[in-house]
Amino acid sequence: MFLILAALLFKVAAVPFHMWLPDAYEGAPTPVTGFMAAGIKAAAFGGMIRLLGSALARPEVALGHAGWARAIGLLAFATMTLGNLAAIRQESVKRMLAYSAIAHAGYLLVGVAAIGYGVAAAQPALIFYLGAYAATTLGTFAVAAWVGRQGDECLHVDDWSGIARRRPALALAMTLFLLSLAGVPPTGGFFAKFYLLRAAVERPELVWLVVAAVLNSVISVYYYLRIVVAMYFRNRAEPARGYPSIATGVVLVVLAAVVLMLGVFPSPLLALVQ
Repeated sequence: MFLILAALLFKVAAVPFHMWLPDAYEGAPTPVTGFMAAGIKAAAFGGMIRLLGSALARPEVALGHAGWARAIGLLAFATMTLGNLAAIRQESVKRMLAYSAIAHAGYLLVGVAAIGYGVAAAQPALIFYLGAYAATTLGTFAVAAWVGRQGDECLHVDDWSGIARRRPALALAMTLFLLSLAGVPPTGGFFAKFYLLRAAVERPELVWLVVAAVLNSVISVYYYLRIVVAMYFRNRAEPARGYPSIATGVVLVVLAAVVLMLGVFPSPLLALVQ
């Protein structure tokens, strides 16, 4: 059981199996990084939900003397804390988003631990979180990929300086996606965290983990806002470049609409996953 869990935890880049992720994000082309961040994480957690939510869901397996629920809870705390603290120190945007992805894996593991404790609302909340996170992450890397195609990869936070002056629509979309990652209303990321933590707090054994998740979410606001501040409040003397292709523009509009709709009208998706 724990060997299988180790393989799945490696896929989602949970501590202590996380060290491959920042280098993979930084080295891969930006569109590939976006696919890794959204698709692979969603698929790995989908497998984890199926495995732990059915095959290994019996109380004697999840909560016994060698149960996986307590171990997942401890790994959730370590993953979200290390991810957020490491992201604060990053100057590379891709590495910052990589450590952010590690932190989000920690939040998701809180929901996995809640499944082990028998919380019925945990599985729908996890699926809702994965949907909101996938749309938000794809949007973030879609903006980064378009900027990269214009001859500037914007590898560092300072490289995003002044983008709001040259391309206000792109800066607005990036701001929306970053606020969703931070869990700020009215975005899908806010309700994703709200439903997940509300499910976990039903069990007294997980209250400390919910408190840790809230504190970590507050920490994450700092490094997400670093990019927003650079885009809106710093200048960079460069000429404006071209506009996104029609396909990229459609992708950004659709993803931004999805993130906003999940923040304003979350009930339809929540009812669907239930």
